[in-house]
Amino acid sequence: MGATEGFLTFLFVTVALLVFVVWSGLRARRKVHLTTVAITVVTLATAIYYAEKLGELYDLDAAGAITPIHLTIAKATTLSYLVTVAFGFLTLRNPLLRRRHRAIAFFTLGLTLLAFVTGSWMILAAEKL
Repeated sequence: MGATEGFLTFLFVTVALLVFVVWSGLRARRKVHLTTVAITVVTLATAIYYAEKLGELYDLDAAGAITPIHLTIAKATTLSYLVTVAFGFLTLRNPLLRRRHRAIAFFTLGLTLLAFVTGSWMILAAEKL
């Protein structure tokens, strides 16, 4: 599978799984939620791998200022996923943290959308090698 196909495939699968993560979390379907989170982390890591490979096909410096902006947002998003998962584990032990976990999770989803928008902008503005 090439970089473009791999990235688009795993991006789509990750987004679809995120819908189930949100649904199962809001419905307190713990077993489904935990299983889906684990699978989503793997598909997200795979999408990131293919995104790196996709970036090798473009002159990202030609995209201008959006490149460092996107890369900063993408790194913050990845860190935010780690924080969200950590708070999820804490919530298993202390249900009083559920609201905080939910707020962090939705913040992470917002960062994910921002990373998608800036990444798309960056690729569209870059020159293909």
